[in-house]
Amino acid sequence: MLERLNQALESVERGLDGEVDVAELARTAATSEYHLRRMFSALAGLPLSEYVRRRRLTVAGAEVLAGQASLLEIAVRYGYGSGEAFARAFRAMHGVGPGEARRTGAALVSQPRLSFRLTVEGNSSMRYRVVDRPDFTVVGLKARVPLVHLGPNQAIIDFVRGIDPGLRESLAKLSDQEPHGPVAVCDDLDPSRAEGTELDYYHGVITSAAAPEGTTALPVPAGTWAVFTTSGPAPHAVQELWRDVFTQWFPANPYRGRPGPEILRTRLSPDGAEADAELWLPVEREER
Repeated sequence: MLERLNQALESVERGLDGEVDVAELARTAATSEYHLRRMFSALAGLPLSEYVRRRRLTVAGAEVLAGQASLLEIAVRYGYGSGEAFARAFRAMHGVGPGEARRTGAALVSQPRLSFRLTVEGNSSMRYRVVDRPDFTVVGLKARVPLVHLGPNQAIIDFVRGIDPGLRESLAKLSDQEPHGPVAVCDDLDPSRAEGTELDYYHGVITSAAAPEGTTALPVPAGTWAVFTTSGPAPHAVQELWRDVFTQWFPANPYRGRPGPEILRTRLSPDGAEADAELWLPVEREER
């Protein structure tokens, strides 16, 4: 898998002065476009689209300083429809406009080329199971919140605290399917999975009951799910589990992610410092 990802990165380099076709990159990596975006973001720490943008502006910056082509020629070569659009993007990354950079020889920011390598850690085994589920329904309260990779998500904390305790208790009683009890469900994530992009967040339960008044139902089609468990400090243990699934489990197993909600069941210790968690991710088997 890592070798094919590196081949996809080589294709990115060849397409910097043209079109980078993510669907073609996914074919090179022998996976789906959806899974490629998620895998890249988890491994690289930034979305694929942001990496391509930064690599383009890095190469364009070198040409600006070289002074052999006009700024408009460079802008068009790297996919910008006007000199103004190029100047805005250039300044956002380098902190200086292209004209000023050329005149003064200013120091620019560089996005290095990425390559992925396997490191063997072996510190712990990952507990998981694979489950085929018929269709089911999530019933609960819904909010649109930003994605936070590390640390508490204050928008989610505020949303859950604002739910009437009586309604939370009524919802919990409706739970009649795995994962049992209150769950946090993330759906409709931005394909880039970039920090700060928005997603649909549900605080609810998995149930066969009708949605009570004032709640929202999310139908989920039948499919295969990978279920991971962890215990440790909250929220870091859960966020590290999410990271480890994409950086360790997917590269080592014949599965890839598929579109669908991501479901988290968390049980906190009385002081809220520790968590036992179960993460359900929609997956499909892939040939290797």
